[in-house]
Amino acid sequence: MPLIAPFTGLRPVPERAAELIAPPYDVMDAAEARALVVGRPWSFLRLSRPEVDFPPDQCPDDPVCFAQAATTLARLQAAGLLRRDARPCYYCYRLIRGAQVQTGLVLAASLAAYRKGRIRRHEVTLTAKEEDRVRQIAALNAQTGPALLIHRRAPEIDDTLAAITQGQPAVDVLAADGVRHTLWPIVDQPLIDRLTAGFETQERLYIADGHHRTAAAERIGTARQAANPDHTGAEDYNRFLAVSFPADVLQVLSVNRLVRDLNGLDAADFLRRVAERCTVTASPVPVLPDRPGEFGLYLDETGDHVGNRAWYRLTLDPRRIPTADPVARLDVRLLQDHLLAPILGIGDPRHDPRIDFVGGIRGLEGLMQPVDSGAMRLAFSLYPTALSDLFAVADLGETMPPKCTWFETKLADGMVSLVLD
Repeated sequence: MPLIAPFTGLRPVPERAAELIAPPYDVMDAAEARALVVGRPWSFLRLSRPEVDFPPDQCPDDPVCFAQAATTLARLQAAGLLRRDARPCYYCYRLIRGAQVQTGLVLAASLAAYRKGRIRRHEVTLTAKEEDRVRQIAALNAQTGPALLIHRRAPEIDDTLAAITQGQPAVDVLAADGVRHTLWPIVDQPLIDRLTAGFETQERLYIADGHHRTAAAERIGTARQAANPDHTGAEDYNRFLAVSFPADVLQVLSVNRLVRDLNGLDAADFLRRVAERCTVTASPVPVLPDRPGEFGLYLDETGDHVGNRAWYRLTLDPRRIPTADPVARLDVRLLQDHLLAPILGIGDPRHDPRIDFVGGIRGLEGLMQPVDSGAMRLAFSLYPTALSDLFAVADLGETMPPKCTWFETKLADGMVSLVLD
């Protein structure tokens, strides 16, 4: 089975695409999702976050939510807003956000390659989040949210896509967040063959974003193979929907940390213990770390939420950084091993309710607001993880700590969906 394959995509009719495409399901909370669908009856958030069609107290895991998503998908098709291409295609997909331009290929990636490690992950998935996407994919019989993959630059891939973008796109949409999404279906067989061959030269692909979607697709594919003893391997359920980009076009931001309390310490004792491991420098301005091993700390010093908040720059003693270990040297791991666990008592950031995460795209203001409101006691800003570290960890077959990377620009759900024939 080749690493990638074309597929007969289900996609919006071009003149209605702006009404349908939506941000990924996992970049917003429930309230934000509900706000985004107001006045947008056909938003793909009604497929990826179907609880938005129910009262706020509705459990999102209730089967009635996923049944509603299937009903919405059927209505979109019946209304002629979604149509399936007549033959298998690849799709050239370009996103433009300000000066950032990233051009990639929408494809159906091999689950067999994922199982064998030729498509590498770097993140441990959570069972509950996998189950959520398994239910959503099974209800729709389609994958509507693509994973984001990284490939090494290759002329057969990237020069081909650059040439395709010289033509008129089939879809050209400026989303509400200012991101421009353009799409070119690739139907010419020699171009399809060239792109397929180009990816065959890739030793590995890497999952940048979408680990839970990929894991859910793998579970569904495994179950359907078991239920179909005559399967050939060519069925679409043996693949997962993805968009692959060359590494140098992606922007990697940090995922910053929020903590609800000081683990029984007062601010002075907390800072004293931090100073045993880091150089602590008060800062009159918000701190965005400018190198690895450095953190910003925003602290409510009195806990009474009346304005006694301050920024500090924390610089970890270099002797504490195990530079030869690609996992242990990650800033997220350094923060966990030297501050979160030993001082704040957060041993398992995946499940501890005292910690929360803020994507770097929200900026330092988005990090400060929960502390200013009293919802959190302190916040940490981090230096972004380097792609070279992601590759090093994945190549070893290891995984990173949770919430290490935030990739921009985010793919839109609904541009192209993979139906599981």
